[in-house]
Amino acid sequence: MLIKNESELVGIKKISEVVAITLKKMCEYAKVGMSTKELDDFGAEILKSYGAKSAPYATYKFPGWACISIDKEFCHGIPSDKRILREGELINIDVSAELGGYYSDNGCSFVVGEDIHNHQSLVNASKEILKIAIEHIKEGVRIADIGEMIEKESKKRGYKVIKNLAGHGVGRRLHEPPHEILNYKNRLNFEKFKRNSVVAIETFISTHSTIAETLSDGWTMVGNKGGYMTQHEHTIVVTDGAPLILTTGNGVWD
Repeated sequence: MLIKNESELVGIKKISEVVAITLKKMCEYAKVGMSTKELDDFGAEILKSYGAKSAPYATYKFPGWACISIDKEFCHGIPSDKRILREGELINIDVSAELGGYYSDNGCSFVVGEDIHNHQSLVNASKEILKIAIEHIKEGVRIADIGEMIEKESKKRGYKVIKNLAGHGVGRRLHEPPHEILNYKNRLNFEKFKRNSVVAIETFISTHSTIAETLSDGWTMVGNKGGYMTQHEHTIVVTDGAPLILTTGNGVWD
């Protein structure tokens, strides 16, 4: 969406604060021995306390309040009482919700418990690259150039990017134009970031794969060549200078 007045800015700020708080609290709550369903139920209660609705469920009938992906699951993992968190596993929580007709989106990958499988460097790379990308976004910057920057920064650290997952516009719906804020340079995309537009910027940094494939459950995605992936995401408002980061309360960069 393009913010046209103060009331729209207030609305998008409010839901962004809600999803940020929910994500932060879920990350803090996640513990070894807990089921992903228990974690999702915890997040659901937070969203409900604010009167917010799960965007994936409202938009796509996703079977959960948040997407919770574990280990070699890249994204869109379905919460389950049978999936128990284990020491050192990589987890991604993606929280998006609607409140008062406005939508916001954010996500975070981290290690559960002690980093016995050495995932932390991949987690750190994703956080760092997201920060670099967002710092370079302003009115008039080509979307493809940010994608090129993300891939270059990933390669510097010895990693790859997933090429069929993307950031996106957000605001009045969960997914709005621009639909393909990719993690690599699409040379056919000449679109530029617009002032006052609301966008969700996401990193998809991986160890082995470049394509995410959907499993038989119709939701969960994994890598075409296996390995692991980390994702971090903020919803921002584009300006003619530094972006306004709406979901800064999620603690991704703490």
